[in-house]
Amino acid sequence: MANSNLTNAKKAKNDEFYTQFSDIQKEIEAYLEYNPNTFCDKVVYCNCDDPFESNFFRYFVLNFKKLGLKRLITTSYKPSPVANTQLGLFGDDKTLTKSKGRPKVTANKFIINEVHDIDDDGEFNLKDVAQQLKANKHNEWTPLEGDGDFRSDECVNLLKQSDIVVTNPPFSLFREYIKQLFGYNKKFVIIGNINAITYKELFTLIQADKIWLGATNFNKGMYFKVPFDFVYSDSYKFEREQNGEKVNRVPGVCWFTNFDHGRRHQPMPLMSMEDNLKFSKHKEIKGKNSYDHYENYDAIEVPFTDSIPSDYHGIMGVPITFLDKYSPEQFEIIWQASGNTRASAPKKILKRLNYQPHAEDRGGCTIVNGNRTYGRILIKHKKK
Repeated sequence: MANSNLTNAKKAKNDEFYTQFSDIQKEIEAYLEYNPNTFCDKVVYCNCDDPFESNFFRYFVLNFKKLGLKRLITTSYKPSPVANTQLGLFGDDKTLTKSKGRPKVTANKFIINEVHDIDDDGEFNLKDVAQQLKANKHNEWTPLEGDGDFRSDECVNLLKQSDIVVTNPPFSLFREYIKQLFGYNKKFVIIGNINAITYKELFTLIQADKIWLGATNFNKGMYFKVPFDFVYSDSYKFEREQNGEKVNRVPGVCWFTNFDHGRRHQPMPLMSMEDNLKFSKHKEIKGKNSYDHYENYDAIEVPFTDSIPSDYHGIMGVPITFLDKYSPEQFEIIWQASGNTRASAPKKILKRLNYQPHAEDRGGCTIVNGNRTYGRILIKHKKK
């Protein structure tokens, strides 16, 4: 759903979705709570962010000293439709001019090496950043030669200089984006569609504990800032005003990272199978004699994460949103059950799952009472 919503907006030439400052702050500070030195002396690269409108740039430049950053690099992909207006970075200026070699409104590169109260008003803010950029004091503001695509040579060269990538990349290029990050061995905190979990390329990394969901819970989606003239279809409206700005909820969006955080090491509180069957709040479970067993896997169906039985030692199929509460010390991830499981899963895993092809499973979806379920992650309790 999240991808289709963003795609529909793009077709309508109304695709300016901006991550909110508060969401970025909440996520980043969760890593600082776990390790205060997470960003200390590191080069952070926001490679899908126009600094004129990006709250990623705003957060990191305003917290440059607090985080102990060595450098902040931000590049944009295309001319900003709201340049100089979204964050008010350059005050009353409405356009960029050629004076003093300044670039036109185009794909931009900002490099921040130092921040301080340049106007001596006793406060460091975006006006100070603007003055430093205009004066070329320790910082750099230049146009990119190309269109700013994260795959371009000049953006890859900047990526090589960085330690950490933090951004909201294009969902349609998520596979390629993740591949690039791992190809250059980068740490990252990025936003994506939770359904990306089912991509073979991403799932194998999750299974190997090389990537996981972020610190903040966004199972219900995130609210992104949109222009006030933003229009969605009449049948799907989640718009509202927040702090004087128009925002729109995009469901199924979450953070992905390879930074450790405290929440992922918190074991999930669980009831026994007997107690779940007696007291579960879910009518699909409460009052039954047992959990359903798949027809094509040697595993039981657990349709809700909070209904995982604490005392079942076999394989269980759980919703993909389980990963938001997954603790690697508590569970083993065996594989996923989806329409490409038969083609993507190693033979030894299919043997372990005792997978039996079913006429209705479309290549590996779990089957209960002759019907396919939603996508499932196949897990097992770790032995203590």
